[in-house]
Amino acid sequence: MIQPVLRRALALTTLALASLAASAASVEVAGIKLEDALDFKGSKLQLNGAGVRYKAVFKVYTAGLYLGKKASTTEEVLAVPGAKRMAITMLRDIDANELGKLFTRGVEDNSPKSEMLQLIPGLVRMGQMFADQKQLKAGDVFTVDWVPGTGTVISVKGVPQGDPIKEQAFFNALMRIWLGPNPADWKLKDALLGKG
Repeated sequence: MIQPVLRRALALTTLALASLAASAASVEVAGIKLEDALDFKGSKLQLNGAGVRYKAVFKVYTAGLYLGKKASTTEEVLAVPGAKRMAITMLRDIDANELGKLFTRGVEDNSPKSEMLQLIPGLVRMGQMFADQKQLKAGDVFTVDWVPGTGTVISVKGVPQGDPIKEQAFFNALMRIWLGPNPADWKLKDALLGKG
């Protein structure tokens, strides 16, 4: 009589542990662990894709794209409703001001000329955010979040930098740095879209 009860309890415990392990699953990219899913401001986001940004042969950073549902094209990523996150972990020390300039160039290379005028105030603020950091070191994390009703929030080492930038067009322009027609790194674009 006791045996079946113990067996059932053991089976339930095993199932509970397995589901706990599954919910805490992570992916490793260049030695950096990225969670498969995360709770973000009341939204459940899943890792759409992750990869490494290379500059020549050097690994610069890992990037992970989190969305409310899977997307395999740039258009789908931009159209997914709700919160979104690009999580970046530095793999080498880099001048933060230089990184800010590269991001600005990435926006210019991937945004329609007709949108550039409205993006300039956000780009100036973003450039200042990176200039204020001076240097990003290997292991430092920064995130670019879209928070519905709030705007784009850029956080460095977990600390939001300045006020949110309210226009969705600005967040979309930042996403095109990695996902646009002239991405920073083609292999990274494919990886973020789950094709890598």
